Amino acid sequence: MEIKQRKIPGTYEIILSPIGDNRGFFMRTFDLNEFNKHGLNKMWVQENHSKSSQKGIIRGLHFQFPPYAETKLVRCIRGKILDVFLDLRKDSNTFGQWDSIELSEDNKKMIFIPRGFAHGFCSLTEESEVLYKVDNFYAPEHEGGLLWNDPDLGIEWPISNPILSEKDKKNLRLKEFVEKYEGIWV
Repeated sequence: MEIKQRKIPGTYEIILSPIGDNRGFFMRTFDLNEFNKHGLNKMWVQENHSKSSQKGIIRGLHFQFPPYAETKLVRCIRGKILDVFLDLRKDSNTFGQWDSIELSEDNKKMIFIPRGFAHGFCSLTEESEVLYKVDNFYAPEHEGGLLWNDPDLGIEWPISNPILSEKDKKNLRLKEFVEKYEGIWV
């Protein structure tokens, strides 16, 4: 397992190291000692499993407001996704900046996203499945979302006409979010 900081402070790419033979493979997907070395020790309280049954589905950009803000540990166990995360931390020097990473069953990578980020992903294969741990419980009354194609964000999605939920079609633009909330305190 290799843990590398990404361009936005607090986000980490985690490269898993499967050991394989003719039967398949074995790998650690979590190691408390390795996470502690990087200050990533979280108490994971929930694990979610998302399946997208078509290529071109975008889920997000989702977040939760305090006191239910979430750290996420995300990996794709089937297919391939483009995972996108956007800094909404009010006191952050990188507020409003985004980064992305391709996660797939083949590359065996994960992304660690701290509290105060919006998160979403786009399915790049006909079927994809994503597992992600969170360090806080889901609270629908504290949930929020940003519009996937807000021109002020400038996110480079691989598609221009995605399949979206009705809820995600109504997400806020960044300007609306800033006017209403300023940012997320973490």
